[in-house]
Amino acid sequence: MVMLSKIPPFFKSFYFLFALGFLIWMTFFDANDFINQVRMKKQLNRLEEDTLYYTEKIKEVKTEREALLSNKQQLEKFAREKYLMKKPSEDVYILIEEK
Repeated sequence: MVMLSKIPPFFKSFYFLFALGFLIWMTFFDANDFINQVRMKKQLNRLEEDTLYYTEKIKEVKTEREALLSNKQQLEKFAREKYLMKKPSEDVYILIEEK
């Protein structure tokens, strides 16, 4: 009984106990607890960074595509380098650099 008299009356109030219970519930038991909120915020930031990266890549591909479609020589060079295409009378040799 001596221990209960040393506790300030503020900590015995209904509102304090309710708020404490609510915080405990929101921190550990709820489906949208604070821990999941932090994880989801990190994932959202990572996905937004990915979105920026891929929009930049899309812009690069579009400009490269326009350049290739407007110039026949660049298109032929691109096809030969990337897809190893060749004319029927040619031979293709692939050189691999050793590390």
